[in-house]
Amino acid sequence: MCSQDKRPPSCPASPPNERPDAEQTLRLAAAEQLQEKAAQVSPDIEAAWPDAARHVLYELRVHQTELEMQNEELRRVQLELDATRARYFDIYDLAPVGYCTLSEQGLILEANLTVATLLGVARAELARQRISRFILKADQDIFYLHRRQLVADGQRQSCELRLVNFAGAQFWAQLETVAARDADGARVLRTVISDITLRKQTEAELRIAAVAFQSQQGMLVTDANRVILRVNQAFTRMTGYSAEEAVGQTPFMLESGRHDADFYRAMWTSIDRKGFWQGEIWDRRKDGEVYPKWLTISAVKDGDGAVTNYVGMQYDITERKRAEERIEELAFFDSLTHLPNRTLLRDHLKQAMTAGQRSKTFGALLFVDLDHFKTLNDTRGHHQGDLLLQAVAQRLTASVRESDTVARIGGDEFVVIMGNLHGTMEEAVAQTKLVGAKILAALNQPYRLDDVDQHSTASIGATLFWGLETSSDDLLRQADLAMYKAKAAGRNALHFFDPAMQAVVFEHAVLEAGLRQAIRENRLVLHYQAQVAADGRVRGSEVLLRWQHPERGMLAPGEFIPLAEATHLIVPLGYWVLETACLQLAAWESQAEMAPLTVAVNVSAQQFRERDFVDRVLAILTRTGANPKRLSLELTESLLVDHAEDSIEKMVALKARGVGFSLDDFGSGYSSLSCLKRLPLNQLKIDQSFVRDILSDPSDAEIARIVVALARSRALEVIAEGVETQAQRDYLEDSGCYLYQGNFFSQPLPLEGFEAYVQRGSHDRPASFPAFLPRGEKGVS
Repeated sequence: MCSQDKRPPSCPASPPNERPDAEQTLRLAAAEQLQEKAAQVSPDIEAAWPDAARHVLYELRVHQTELEMQNEELRRVQLELDATRARYFDIYDLAPVGYCTLSEQGLILEANLTVATLLGVARAELARQRISRFILKADQDIFYLHRRQLVADGQRQSCELRLVNFAGAQFWAQLETVAARDADGARVLRTVISDITLRKQTEAELRIAAVAFQSQQGMLVTDANRVILRVNQAFTRMTGYSAEEAVGQTPFMLESGRHDADFYRAMWTSIDRKGFWQGEIWDRRKDGEVYPKWLTISAVKDGDGAVTNYVGMQYDITERKRAEERIEELAFFDSLTHLPNRTLLRDHLKQAMTAGQRSKTFGALLFVDLDHFKTLNDTRGHHQGDLLLQAVAQRLTASVRESDTVARIGGDEFVVIMGNLHGTMEEAVAQTKLVGAKILAALNQPYRLDDVDQHSTASIGATLFWGLETSSDDLLRQADLAMYKAKAAGRNALHFFDPAMQAVVFEHAVLEAGLRQAIRENRLVLHYQAQVAADGRVRGSEVLLRWQHPERGMLAPGEFIPLAEATHLIVPLGYWVLETACLQLAAWESQAEMAPLTVAVNVSAQQFRERDFVDRVLAILTRTGANPKRLSLELTESLLVDHAEDSIEKMVALKARGVGFSLDDFGSGYSSLSCLKRLPLNQLKIDQSFVRDILSDPSDAEIARIVVALARSRALEVIAEGVETQAQRDYLEDSGCYLYQGNFFSQPLPLEGFEAYVQRGSHDRPASFPAFLPRGEKGVS
C-alpha cells in the first residue's frame, strides 16, 4: 500500500523498464506536469479515500495528462504539416515554370497558376480542356509524337513547340513530361512547361548575326583596347590578311599613310562622343595596294556604359570611285578629246575672272572654230573627223600655258581661257595676239589621219575680260561674234571683238531692262481682235499684247516677245496678260452686249510647263471673279506634243473648272493624231499661213478642208485666223468653217475701240480704217 500523505502515490502501475522509451518519457513528463497541478486537488476529499482508489485516480490523471500532451503534439505537427503544404502549393503555383497533370488522352487534369498565366485562362477553366487546343496547329504533330513516345516506353520526353494563348498570341515552349500514377492508380502525364520565347529569339539573333558576320561586308571585332579578336572571310578577301594574321593585331596594321593624325583623332573623338563613326577612308592591303573603302565603326557597351568592344564594318568602294570618276568625266569632260566641256569651262572661266579681279590683270577668251570641218566629215567620214578633233585638242593644249584652260564646247568649237595677262589693255592684247598666232600656226600644220595627210585651218575670235565686269555668257557671245568676223574676213585668222558688235549686245540688255521696268510700272496694254461668226456676230476676241515704250512708242509683240522668252520674263508677262484679261471678263459681266463674249489668251510653253500653272490660273480666276467658261487658253501644237502626259493632266484639271482650250496654229506643226485625240480641246485654229494663200495654193486649201473635217469628227469648233478678204471668208464658209479672225473684220483694237466695235454691230463688213499691225502678227506667245 502506498502511504497516505498529500503527495501523489509513488507506486507505478507497471514497472518503468516494461514501457517503451517514448511512452516512459511521456509518462514522466505527464507525472511532472501533474505534480505542478497537485495544489489544485482538494486533499481533504482524497485523504479519506483508500490507497487503492487514490492510486487509480492518480493513474487516470497521469493518463489524461498523457493524452492532452499527445493531442497538443498532434496539433503542433498538424500545423507544421499545414504550413509545409502551404509552402509546397506556393512553390507549385508560383513556380517560374508551368506544372500540369494530363490524362493519357491529353486532357488537363490539374495545372498551376503559371500554366494559367501562360495560356491566358483562369485556372478553374483549364480543367478537362485538351492541351492541344493551346498548341499551334502546325506544331500539333510534334506534341502527338511526344505523347505517343512517352506512353510507349515510359521514359522522360522533351519537345519544343509553339503554344497559342487565349488572346491568340504565340510563344515558344519547352515541354518535359514523365509518366506517373494518380491516387486511384490511373496513368497520368506530369508535364513541365517552360516559356523559351526569349531563348528562341536569342538563338535566331545569333544565327542572323553569324550570317551577317559572314556577309560580303568585311567585318572585324576588337576589344576595348582595339586589339582584333575576330575577322570574317570578307575581311580576309578584302585585305589579304588571314584571320590568324589579323587576330591579336590592331586595325592600324591597315593604315595607308594618306590620312594624318588629325583625321584619326577626329574619328575616335566622334566614336567616344556618339558611339559610332562612318566615312570614306583609304587603307592598304597586305600586298601594299592602297584602296578606298567605306568604314563604319560602332562601340559596344555594357550595362554600365563602359565600352567592351568595337565592331568595324567595311566594304571596298574601288569600283564605285571609278564609276564616280567616270560620271564626273562624262559630266565635266568631253568624251572624245577628254578636254573640259561647256559646264566645266564656265567654272574655270569664273575662277579666272575672280582671280583677275584680285590681281588686277586682264584675261582673254579665245573662241576657236575649225574651217570647213563639215566638208571633212561629209567627204572623209565621222571617223576622220574625230581623229582631227583629237589632234586639234592636243595641239591647242600644247600651245598654251599649263595654267590656261582648253575646252571643247561642241562640234568643232573649242575655247581657250587665258588668265593673269598684263595689267594694261595694250599689253594684254599683244599677249593674246601672240598666243593666237601660235595656235593658228600649230593648227595650220598637216595632220596625219589614218596614213593620209589632211590640211585644216581655224578661225579665232578673241575678247578680253577684266575681273567680273562682264558675265561669262556675254564673254562667250563676244568671242563667238568675233570668230564669225574672222571667218567673214577669209578664215585662218584671229579677230578681236568689235565694239560695234557690242552695241547689239548693249541694245539687247537695255531692252531687257526696259521690259522689266514696263512690267513693274504697268506700261503694258492689251488690244482685242474680234472673233466673228458666219452670221456677223462677234463671238469673242483674242487678246494681243502691246508695250507702250517711252521712247519707241507702241511696240508690237514681235519686237519684245522673243526677248521675253530668252530672258524667262515670258512667265510673269504671261500671268499679267491672263489676270488683266480675266479682270476685263469680270467687268463685262455687267454689260449686256459684252457679257456673252469669250476671251482667248495665248499661253507660252515656259508658262504652261510650270508645275503650279493650274493652281495659278485658278487663283487668278478666283481673285478676279471671271467666269471660267468665258476663258479660252490658246496652246501650240509643239507644246502639247512634246509633253503630252503633263499637258493632258493640266488641261483636264482646268477644263473641269470650265476653262476652254484652243489649239493655235494647227496644221503648221507635227502633231500626232493619236496624241491629238487624247487632248481635251474645244477648238482648232487654222493657221494664217494656210489662210493667206488658200485661194491660190491647192495644198493650203486642202489642209484647211482637212482641219475642218478633223474638227467635225471630234465635235470641235474650228476658227480661221488671218482672214483679210471677202473671198477668203467665203471660201472658208463653203468649206465648213464658220468662225473667223482677221483684219477683214477688225484689226486688234484698244479696249475702248473694241467695245465700240461690238456695240456698233458692224460685223458684216471689214473695218474702214487701215490695219495697225503687219501681216502675220501674233499675240503674247
